[in-house]
Amino acid sequence: MIKKRVAIITGAASGIGFSTAEALARDGVKVVMADVNAEKLKSAAEEIGGIYLTADLSKRESCRDLVDFTLEHYAKVDILINVAGLQNVCPVEEFPEDKWDFMISLMLTAPFLLTRYCWPSMKENGWGRVINLNSIHGLVASEFKSAYVSAKHGLTGFTKAAALEGGPYGITVNSICPAYVKTPLVEGQIADQAKHHGITEEEVVRNIMLAKASIKEMLAPETIAEVVKFLCSDVASSITGIALPIDGGWTAN
Repeated sequence: MIKKRVAIITGAASGIGFSTAEALARDGVKVVMADVNAEKLKSAAEEIGGIYLTADLSKRESCRDLVDFTLEHYAKVDILINVAGLQNVCPVEEFPEDKWDFMISLMLTAPFLLTRYCWPSMKENGWGRVINLNSIHGLVASEFKSAYVSAKHGLTGFTKAAALEGGPYGITVNSICPAYVKTPLVEGQIADQAKHHGITEEEVVRNIMLAKASIKEMLAPETIAEVVKFLCSDVASSITGIALPIDGGWTAN
């Protein structure tokens, strides 16, 4: 049962993060939502009855503040869902060094820090769930995404290492590796590529974004939220250390 558990969800103002927070709240979980977009985060939290903290998780102190905020309100953390992230398409030779640092900080260092800060509470209570929203790019690579692929591959490795340490204390650590999910961020990318290539948005999805997948359909954020709920459940108590593809057959190639 996950009812009355306490969950931190990052990147929770929209997309996968919001859908996950909404699904957990609907099942009676007390959700703590974090995002850098203050206006959207406030609205999202009010919509589902969660509490929230505006935070730039690329900064170490913000990660600490988020966990402290949760402990102050609920005295424990049971579930940590690391969703916050972004993509940047750029050749290696042109990739800005500061952008590299920012992406690694947000998508690899922040999940580590948040896990580290939540760990004592989970360990003390003998129960915990850490779920890292990964990507197929945590399993395979694509050109022009060096920072993103590096962060996601690192997240896969961190997930496995933390899972080995958490098992004796009832803590599972898993990652979910979807292909493209229909979020506001991705919808913007589709529109930009359609304009750039002079093709329809449907052609962008089928022939560019999902070219390597056998099922040419974008994923819904709600689908990812349901998988998160499953991994948080008691049924999944022996599932740990996995990088679960939800990719329409992309990584079967």
